[in-house]
Formats: sequence, structure tokens, C-alpha cells
Amino acid sequence: MIEARHPDGPGGQGPVTSDVLDIRLHRYDEPIVQELIAELQAEYVVRYGDEDRSPVGPDDFTPPRGFFLVAWRGQDAVASVAMRAVDDQPGTVEVKRLYVRPAHRRQGLARMMLRGAEERARGAGYRRVVLETGTEQPESLKLYAGEGYDEIPGYGYYAGLAHSVCFAKPL
Repeated sequence: MIEARHPDGPGGQGPVTSDVLDIRLHRYDEPIVQELIAELQAEYVVRYGDEDRSPVGPDDFTPPRGFFLVAWRGQDAVASVAMRAVDDQPGTVEVKRLYVRPAHRRQGLARMMLRGAEERARGAGYRRVVLETGTEQPESLKLYAGEGYDEIPGYGYYAGLAHSVCFAKPL
């Protein structure tokens, strides 16, 4: 568990409060994971007109091949992130399903989740992380650039896809 500090009140104004953020490992097929993925996919539909069609499966996120993390505040699941091995790039892991529920945004949770996933991947021996996001997700583009990711050409499924922006970072 880590202690998260975030501004509360309208528009993020007001006192800084502290609460405990419990980040737990979950199986891909668990109901809460599927609920968070469904919410994220609904956002993709709004932003892009369709769900993310990149191929994923439960085995992708089963250790040691990968993992799925969910952040909890008390009984509320507030954010998620997953990573999976990139088969044709030894030592490389891919970020998937980084999501923060709307009521919990603008509190630094995406950054905390990303850093926590990177730390776990580093501990598992991965040396590089890659990811794909899209042109209609400016908050994601800003997050990844701010966390030291460099833009790279599209890879794998994303090579040549309109609206895709790919990034990489050494661990």
C-alpha cells in the first residue's frame, strides 16, 4: 500500500488530503478487471468511434508473462494498468489498459499506476517498455512524454494504424 496525496474540492482547489491507495495484482478474468476494461473501451468508442481491437488474452497478463494491477481506495476500484511481454522483442514489456475512473482523475493516479507497473516490470527483469496510445488522448500523450517516453514508429498490430502513437522507454 502507498499513501496517495491529492487535492480535493471543486476543480482540484482546496486542501491537500492524504489517503491510502492499495495497488493489488488481479487476474484478467476477474469481474472488477472486466468492469474497468469495459469502461475504458466505452471511452475509446466516444473518442475513436470503436473499441480497441488489439489482440489480448488472459494469458498475456498472467505472471510471469505479464500482470494486471488495480488500485483501490477502500472498497472502490479507482484505476488499472497492465503489462505483457512482447514476444518478438526479448526483454520488452508493453503497457496496456492504463485507466483511471472519471471521479478519480487529476490526482496523479495514472502517473502512480504507470510508475508502479514500470517498477514491477523492472523487478521481473524487463529492460524496455513500449506502449501505444492515440491522437485523441492528449492527456495520455502528455503523461508519457512527461515520464520520459520517446515516440517510436508503430510496432506489431499498431504499425500503420491511423490515430496510433507509439512510445518506448528503457527501464
